[in-house]
Amino acid sequence: MTTDAARWSIATRVAFSVLTTAGLLGWAAPEAAGQNWPQWRGPSSVGISPESNLPTRWSTTENMAWRAPLAGLGTSSPIVWGDRVFVTSQIGSARVAPGSHPQLARDNRSLAERESAIGGRRSASDAEIWLVVEAFRRSDGRRLWQYRTDATGPLPELHEKHNLATPTPVTDGERVYAWFGNGQLVALDMEGRVVWTRHLGIEYSPFEAQWGHGSSPMLHGDLLLLLCDHLPSSYLLALDARTGKERWKADRGAGRVSHSTPVVIPGPEGDELLVNSSERIDVYDPATGTLLWYADGDRQTPIPSAVFHEGRIYMSRGYRNSDYMAIRPGGRGDVTKTHIDWRAPAGASYVPSILYYDGLLYLTNEIGVVTCADARSGERVWQHRLDSVFFASPVAGDGKIYLVSETGETIVLRAGREPDVLARNDLAERFIASPAISNGRLFLRSDRTLFAVGN
Repeated sequence: MTTDAARWSIATRVAFSVLTTAGLLGWAAPEAAGQNWPQWRGPSSVGISPESNLPTRWSTTENMAWRAPLAGLGTSSPIVWGDRVFVTSQIGSARVAPGSHPQLARDNRSLAERESAIGGRRSASDAEIWLVVEAFRRSDGRRLWQYRTDATGPLPELHEKHNLATPTPVTDGERVYAWFGNGQLVALDMEGRVVWTRHLGIEYSPFEAQWGHGSSPMLHGDLLLLLCDHLPSSYLLALDARTGKERWKADRGAGRVSHSTPVVIPGPEGDELLVNSSERIDVYDPATGTLLWYADGDRQTPIPSAVFHEGRIYMSRGYRNSDYMAIRPGGRGDVTKTHIDWRAPAGASYVPSILYYDGLLYLTNEIGVVTCADARSGERVWQHRLDSVFFASPVAGDGKIYLVSETGETIVLRAGREPDVLARNDLAERFIASPAISNGRLFLRSDRTLFAVGN
């Protein structure tokens, strides 16, 4: 658990506020599990909703259920459970790394000019920084509660495009787990009360990573899984979700880089935990942390996560104009030559993850080009230029593909073997976070605002 100094700091300096409007804290079970979006990229981490009648067109005045200002800035994605939407943010400005910061669309000057720092401009760091978790009522956007604690311990230098509120929280319907880019971790009950806290940046090693930490937490059974590939120390950690106590820790050396969120997939002999990192793809037993197999070679700055469908893993490693591949799970040792079914040499994204939907793969690259490929072979079906800046990973449902651009637009495509743009919906704010889908609505998070789109 936390060191005595860290525990004292957290216990004495936490601020927790509850809006006391009558009835706001009454908790009801979710209406249906399929309507929840409990983690980054939703159920099973694949970015797909089974719902129908999802919105196609909207604006600031049309088909907008509600919008809610957030307490601070952030780039984490919203999650939804029952009638609650959870999101994290940061109050105050964290340190950014000195010098120039690379832009995603630097190979397209007109697109690069539309990129900006979080909040619209680079700000000087503040002496005090607060980390925030908020809960909103899904039906009307009313804020139900807010938890905040001050950022403690070593604070990393970040890329200007994000802050410490980058990892997306996760929930099991009993607790919400929020992790921040300095290693602070809190488990809250559904009414915002603290269940337990940890500070991995103090207890294990400082969260020093190139451009800051980006990986999100994930749940598997009663385990909370956390990827910490950082320069001083690299490791994979499993905590007891109920108590926060360590269940296992897999040391991965030092100097590894990964901003990717791990995923659990069903293997032929049991579940497998896949990590996309700078040295290679590693796969572990999620129950014990034992390394099972690995594939491929080194890659600079891996960010995308894998998706799984019917016996195949689909993923890109990341970086510019990345290759992408299909891999069969279930190997042992180095499976590079035995389990990679196909590999396409280019067209995948630097940041967003692949979307698998109805037999097709959808990928975006760093200059706003969308590629659709056949999942069986990896062969290109079509490409289409959208002139957008994509950091958010695409999601799909109701026969539609949703692509959220930093520039404020969400482009809606008809899923299929021909490029068909149904709508371009501009909310005139900066969007880095990936969307969530629940109960017929699309939930979008800009730097400072939470939007609920749809009736």
